[in-house]
Order: sequence, then C-alpha cells, then structure tokens
Amino acid sequence: MLGVALGKVMLADANAGWAGLYELEAARLAAAIGPFIVDMQHFGSTSIPGIKAKPIIDILIGVERFDDGDKVVAPMVALGYDYVGIDMVPNDHLFGLGVVRTHLVHVVTFGGHHWVRNLRFRDSLRADPALAAAYENLKVDLAARYPDDRAAYTAAKAEFIDGIADG
Repeated sequence: MLGVALGKVMLADANAGWAGLYELEAARLAAAIGPFIVDMQHFGSTSIPGIKAKPIIDILIGVERFDDGDKVVAPMVALGYDYVGIDMVPNDHLFGLGVVRTHLVHVVTFGGHHWVRNLRFRDSLRADPALAAAYENLKVDLAARYPDDRAAYTAAKAEFIDGIADG
C-alpha cells in the first residue's frame, strides 16, 4: 500500500487508509521527538482526499527554531529514517523512511515560510475539488513523462504549486 523506489515516480489511486497510516507514524514520531514538536501535520498528496498520489506519507513537523532539527537527527535515525539533510530543500530538514520510501518527514520552523506554504497548498486543494482535480491531472501527465526521474517530476509541478502556495 505504501512505497516508491528512490528516484522513481509511481502514482496510486486515492486511499482512505493513508490518513490512518499518517496517524500511526505521527504517534511513533511524537514518542521519539515529542519535546521538539510544536505541531505536526499530514501534507502532500496523500493528505488530499480523492486524488492519486505517490504512495508516500508526507509529514510536516514544526519546531520552534530551525536548529532544533539538528537535535532530532539521532532519534529519527533510531526510528529507521535516513537523514537527507538540508541541501535538497533549504531550511527544511528532510528525512526518508525505507529504501523504497514509505514516509518523508520535513522538519521546518513552525510558522515559517515552509510551514505556511505547505499547509496553504494542502488546504487550498482540500477546499477546492476542481483545483485538486487539476493538480491530479498534472501529476498523472508528469508521472507518465518522468517515471524514472523524480527530480524532473517535482520540478515540473513547481509552477502549479507556487501559484497556489505563494498566493
């Protein structure tokens, strides 16, 4: 039900079970790094009801200070996460679970730029089924064009996402 090989793009039909899988992982994360968490949210396409998504649970963790992200590396690694670092997405501590990725955790400053824009995008799609459908159509087209190049797939979605997230 979950997982995409590194660098690959594969979409799955919407699955109501994704919310429960987020809740299970959120509880595991809270037990390990709870003192650093200001808030935690399910975001990304698996958090948008009714649309196809890469079957990877995206979790956004807001911390008080960006440097607090350094303090969660050891406990996250102990949970089986790989620390990807902050180079892929500046001001975003990125963690991935599994060689076939099942979960991605983004540790960002609570209330900061990444926190606000990620939740604005999620909430906009949740509130507007036509917008969610347009995003799904874009993703289906791009997944067919870039099945072996997740970086190109992600880059090709940027204009759509930026138009909503930065609005």
